[in-house]
Amino acid sequence: MRKWAIPSALILLCLLSLLSDQGRKVHANADEGAVDPPKVEEKIGAVPNGLQTDSDVVKRESESISSRSLRSNAEKFEFQAEVSRLMDIIINSLYSNKDIFLRELISNASDALDKIRFLSLTDKEVLGEGDTAKLEIQIKLDKEKKILTLRDRGIGMTKEDLIKHLGTIAKSGTSAFVEKMQSSGDLNLIGQFGVGFYSVYLVADYVEVISKHNDDKQYVWESKADGAFAISEDTWNEPLGRGTEIRLHLRDEAQEYLEEGKLKELVKKYSEFINFPIYIWASKEVDVEVPAEEDESSDEEETSDSTSEEGEDEDAEKSEDEGTEKKPKTKKVKETSNEWELLNDVKAIWLRSPKEVTEEEYTKFYQSLAKDFGDEKPLAWSHFTAEGDVEFKAVLFVPPKAPHDLYESYYNTNKANLKLYVRRVFISDEFDELLPKYLNFLKGLVDSDTLPLNVSREMLQAHSSLKTIKKKLIRKALDMIRKIAEEDPDESSGKDEKEVEKSGTDDDEKKGQYAKFWNEFGKSIKLGIIEDATNRNRLAKLLRFESTKSDGKLTSLDQYISRMRAGQKDIFYITGNSKEQLEKSPFLERLKKKNYEVIFFTDPVDEYLMQYLMDYDGKQFQNVSKEGLKIGKDSKNKELKESFKELTKWWKGALTSENVDDVKITNRLDNTPCVVVTSKFGWSANMERIMQSQTLSDASKQAYMRGKRVLEINPRHPIIKELRERVVKDPEDEGVKQTAQLIYQTALMESGFSLPDPKDFASRIYSSVKSSLNISPDATIEDDDDVEETETETETETKEGAGSSKGEAEPANNDADTDLKDEL
Repeated sequence: MRKWAIPSALILLCLLSLLSDQGRKVHANADEGAVDPPKVEEKIGAVPNGLQTDSDVVKRESESISSRSLRSNAEKFEFQAEVSRLMDIIINSLYSNKDIFLRELISNASDALDKIRFLSLTDKEVLGEGDTAKLEIQIKLDKEKKILTLRDRGIGMTKEDLIKHLGTIAKSGTSAFVEKMQSSGDLNLIGQFGVGFYSVYLVADYVEVISKHNDDKQYVWESKADGAFAISEDTWNEPLGRGTEIRLHLRDEAQEYLEEGKLKELVKKYSEFINFPIYIWASKEVDVEVPAEEDESSDEEETSDSTSEEGEDEDAEKSEDEGTEKKPKTKKVKETSNEWELLNDVKAIWLRSPKEVTEEEYTKFYQSLAKDFGDEKPLAWSHFTAEGDVEFKAVLFVPPKAPHDLYESYYNTNKANLKLYVRRVFISDEFDELLPKYLNFLKGLVDSDTLPLNVSREMLQAHSSLKTIKKKLIRKALDMIRKIAEEDPDESSGKDEKEVEKSGTDDDEKKGQYAKFWNEFGKSIKLGIIEDATNRNRLAKLLRFESTKSDGKLTSLDQYISRMRAGQKDIFYITGNSKEQLEKSPFLERLKKKNYEVIFFTDPVDEYLMQYLMDYDGKQFQNVSKEGLKIGKDSKNKELKESFKELTKWWKGALTSENVDDVKITNRLDNTPCVVVTSKFGWSANMERIMQSQTLSDASKQAYMRGKRVLEINPRHPIIKELRERVVKDPEDEGVKQTAQLIYQTALMESGFSLPDPKDFASRIYSSVKSSLNISPDATIEDDDDVEETETETETETKEGAGSSKGEAEPANNDADTDLKDEL
C-alpha cells in the first residue's frame, strides 16, 4: 500500500495545479468578454440572443426608458396633420376625464381578439399553440419604472398596419372628432369616432406599441407625441407569439394609474361586459409559517404574561404530549405573492334571463357596446329570445342621442350598429342585413344558434334564416319604441285618470321620454313609412306632430282621430317651412272658424312621407293647400257659381300667360280674397320650393311634376264683389286687368309660390301706390343736374394733385415702412 500511496498523492497534486491554471484562464477570458460584448442590434435577426435578459440588455433598455427618446436605429415617420391636431387637443385637455384611456385600450384589444377568433373558424392554425392560443387581455404594472402595460393575444399588426392605423392616414373619424371636441369639449365621445388609441396621451408622455402579426415579424412603434413616431424591428423584447402589447410611460401627474385598486375600479366601471377575460398581475399578502429563531422564542417567553389558567392549560397540553417529540417553534410572517387575477367574471348579459339583469347592468352593457359613456342611460331596451325554426337571442337599445352623422349619405352608406354572434362567437359588426336602414340608429347584438359558423359573409347574407331573424328584430324594435310612448305620462291623454295615478312615481322618470325620442329619431320613423310598406301602419302609429289644437305639444294620429268632428271624413294637414308661418296661412282661415283640426308638417321629408301615407284607420289624408277640400255643404253654392260665372271666365282668360288652369269660387277662405291651389297629385308650393333648392335640380325636367294651378276666389269678399261689378261693366278696362293681375300675383305669393317675375310685381305695386296718392301715371322722374367738367379745370386739378403728391411722397413711404416694421 505504501508503494502506491506516494505516487498517487503526487498525481493528485499535479491534477489540482492544472485545474487551478485552467480556472484562471477561464476567468481571464470572461473578463475580456465583459469589456466589449457583441451588441444585439449588430446581429440582425439574432432573436434568441437578443431575447436574453442579461445585465447589458437590461441596462440599455433602462437607459432608453429613462431618456424616453426614440431609438436611433428606428425608421422615423411624421404624424398626419389631423392626427397631430387631435393629439394636441388631447394632451392639452387638463380638465378631462383621464380614466377613459383604459377603456379605449381594452375595447381595441377586444376588437383584435374578435378578429383572430373569427379567422380561427376557418383556419384553426392561426391561433397557434400553448399560451398564444389563449384569447385574453392582461394588465401589468411596474411602479419602479412607472410603466403600465396592456397586452392582448389578438390578431396583431404588421408594420404597414402600425403606420396606417397609428399615424399617417387621417380617417374621416379623426376630423369629425376634432370638430366635435372643439364644439362640445367632451372627450367621452372619442371611442365612437375610431380614434380612441390617442387617449393614451392623457396619461403618458411616451408610448411603445409592440405587435406581432402572423404574416410579419415583431415590430415596435414608439412616440413621444411630438409630431413624429418611429418603427423598428423588435429584437430585444420577449416574443409575443401573436398580438399587441402597449407600454405607457406615465406622466408624473398620472401615477394613480399604477395602483391596482384604481385599475380594478376602472375595469369594473367601463369594461365589465367585454367578452374576453381581463387579467391583472395582482399582488397579495399571504401569511406563511416560518421557523422561529431561538433568541426570538426566548424573548417571547420572557415578555409573555402567564396567568394561572394559561399555566393549567399548558400543563394539560404537556401531559397530553408526553412521550411525543417536541415540535419546532414557528411564527407567521406576511409575504407578498403575485398572480393573475380575473376582473370580469360576469356572464354575458344576453345569455342570462331578463329577470336576472338589473337596470344598472343594462346601462353598463349599453355603454360598453356603443362606446357611449355619457351620463344619460338608453331610452329603452329589449332583451328577448326567439324560438322555433330559427333560434337566437338579442338585446336592442335605443340610444339617448342620435349620432352626429346619422342622416349624412343615408342611402349611400351601409351603417350597422348590431353585432352578430353565432354560438357566442363574434362574426361581424358591419353586417347591415339584420335591420333596415331606417332602424340603423339602434344599438345591440344578435346571437344565433341557427346560422352556420365557418362560412363567408356572402353565403351568410343569402342564408334563409336571415330573413326570419330580420323580420322578428323589426317587430321587436317597433314594439320597444311603442312601449316608450305607452309608458310616457305625456302621451297618456287617452288613458283614464285613475290609470295615470296608479303608475305613481315611476312616471316622473319616463315623463317626456317619447318627445325626446321623437326629436332625436323622428325622421327615421318617417323614412320607415316611405321605405317599409309591410310595417307602414305600425310606423304610422309612432308618428308625432303639432297641430292647430295641440297647444305646442306633440300629438299622434290616434289622438287626432279621437278629436275629429262628427261627419269629418278626412285628416287635414298642411306643409310648410315653420309652424309660425303655417298658422298665418290663408288656407286655415275657414277650417279654424269651423273648429277643424289641421296637422302641421314642417320637415322637408314630410312632403315625401305624404306621398306614401295615403290613409290611416280608414281616413284619407287631405292637403288643405290642394284641390278637393270639402268643408261641409253650402246651400248657396250653385247660385254663387252662376252669379260669378262671368268673372271666373274673364279672369281665366286674363291669366292665360300665367299657366293658370282654372278660376273657381271656394268656401275654404274667410278674410282673404283668393288663393292659388294645386291639383291633388301634383307638387304643392312647399314641394316646388324644396325641389328648386336641390343642388342638381333641372327646372325643365320638373315642369311635368308641377301641379296645375287653380285660382280659388272668395265670393263673399268685397274686393272680389267689386271686381265682378267692374268686369260686368267694362271687361276691356285696362285698369281692371292690371288690378286682377296684381291680385293674382299677391295670392300666388301668399300661397307659398315664388313669383316668376318679381320686377313685374314690383312695378304693379308702385303703380297702385301712385294711384292711391293721386299721382299721375305719366309723372316723370327728375333728371340729375350733372355738370360736365371743363378740360381746364381737369388739367389744373391734375397738376395740383401731382404737385402735392411729390411733396408728400417721401413721408408716405416712410410711414408705410414704419407700419410694415411694426407689423413684422
